[in-house]
Amino acid sequence: MPQLMPFFFFNQIVFAFAVLFSIIFILSKYVLPQLTFQQVIRLYITKLSKKN
Repeated sequence: MPQLMPFFFFNQIVFAFAVLFSIIFILSKYVLPQLTFQQVIRLYITKLSKKN
């Protein structure tokens, strides 16, 4: 049924954008701030340990 092909590709595009948006949202909201905070803590620990 060739008349269904545009709907199939539209469904794939919508699903791909939804997955991409959710991955970017989860990374920017939860993962990246935690990694940044961890890097800042490591920097402070190394600066404090070099004072001895």
